[in-house]
Amino acid sequence: ALAVDPDVLLLDEPLSALDIHAAPLLRRLLKRVLAGRRAIIVTHDVLDAYMLADRVIVMEEGRITEDGPTRDVLRRPRSRFAAGLAGLNLVSGTVTSAGIRSAEGLEFAGQHDAPLVAGQAGVAAFPPSAVSVFLSEAHGSPRNSFRVTVTDLEPHGDQIRVRAGELSADVTPAASADLGLAPGLAVYFVVKAAAVSIYPA
Repeated sequence: ALAVDPDVLLLDEPLSALDIHAAPLLRRLLKRVLAGRRAIIVTHDVLDAYMLADRVIVMEEGRITEDGPTRDVLRRPRSRFAAGLAGLNLVSGTVTSAGIRSAEGLEFAGQHDAPLVAGQAGVAAFPPSAVSVFLSEAHGSPRNSFRVTVTDLEPHGDQIRVRAGELSADVTPAASADLGLAPGLAVYFVVKAAAVSIYPA
């Protein structure tokens, strides 16, 4: 593909079938080879996007839902799909004086770096690693504490990802065992307001 020096190089999931040792080597090679070239890369791997792309376009069901500089889109996603790629929880709702209120009535307090207008559409984003899991309501009345039902548990690197519908938390295997986590169990997800980013939808 490179031998003819194309104006645009099209790569569809170029690293998807590689083992864990070959993928980083090829990713570094592609970064060198693509410097100064135009390329369109289709990927579901956020690391590929961060390492290889200047701009990102997120497509859902055949439609563009987000586009812009890679770091901007993945740092502040506005769609659940893009948030999933970026590894973030995303809650859509309406801006309130305290933060965001979801359609289900959950209130999220958080940080914002631009003025928000009460009543406008907004989102709250936070990493699963910022979520603590408790069997009973946490002491001290944290601002972001929600009773949820565990829907799934899955390995995630050296952690266990605890899913509760659209929200997720990362805990250690030991913590998962100590809490007796299993699908159907009611728990509390707690996240500090300092870990929640709130911005316009």
